[in-house]
Amino acid sequence: MSRSRFWPPIVALTAAVGLALAVCLPAQQEPKVSDEEMRAFLLNAKVIASKIPPKGVTRPPRLTLSDGKITHDASFQSVNEDSSFQKFATGGREMNFRDSYKYNIAAYELARLLGLEDMMPVTVERKWQGKTGSLSWWLPVKMDEATRAERKIFPPDTEAWNRQMYKKRIFAELVYDTDPNLSNVLISEDWHLWMIDFTRGFRLFKELREPKNILESRCPKQLLEKLRQLDRKEVAEKTKRYLSPGEIGALMARRDKIVALFDDLIAKKGAQEVLF
Repeated sequence: MSRSRFWPPIVALTAAVGLALAVCLPAQQEPKVSDEEMRAFLLNAKVIASKIPPKGVTRPPRLTLSDGKITHDASFQSVNEDSSFQKFATGGREMNFRDSYKYNIAAYELARLLGLEDMMPVTVERKWQGKTGSLSWWLPVKMDEATRAERKIFPPDTEAWNRQMYKKRIFAELVYDTDPNLSNVLISEDWHLWMIDFTRGFRLFKELREPKNILESRCPKQLLEKLRQLDRKEVAEKTKRYLSPGEIGALMARRDKIVALFDDLIAKKGAQEVLF
């Protein structure tokens, strides 16, 4: 995946970055299976082939798996790096830097708690060739947001697309995603949005990364209620192998900030202008 440092805009704006991994290779026709069936498949199916995509920076392997009935691809990420100080090619710096496949799994589990699992590929932990990593169901997408913006392709339903982008922004602020770039927003044939690659999320900061991403967004009523109800013990249970107590504490503090900002917006503008 590319590692450019800017936020995916609402559809009225455009930007151009490199192509996403998911559009570097043709997508397969999606088999009709449930999320639980996908999870079982990813955990147990045999890896029968692998390839490294020709584009991207991290270039996670694309694995082909089969259980004798279904053959499908998955993306494997085994990165798990820590450093006290990291300097990036863009000139940015970060203390206590971490880049870990574990955050992909934590993000998926959190999305399930918030009712956003339909925007993320099913992701599990699995070992391949002696390395442990995250394994994500390969998505049948036609392009990423970088390609859409570069080619100035507009969705058939702008409001529906923007509502998906609002949810993406809210989630990225919640997990403090430090790598929010256009190539991590994937688009299906029917203009469904998928969000991927959270290996540089879940920082220890209790403040929001970009508060304007909340202030300039609207929020589904159900998502706001799910945020209010998000329980620290349940989050800890679902992510106990992937997030530390400090990371969960920071996550919950950011949740409080997001809810407070939306409550303030509702008080000022009215619920009809903020919620949908």
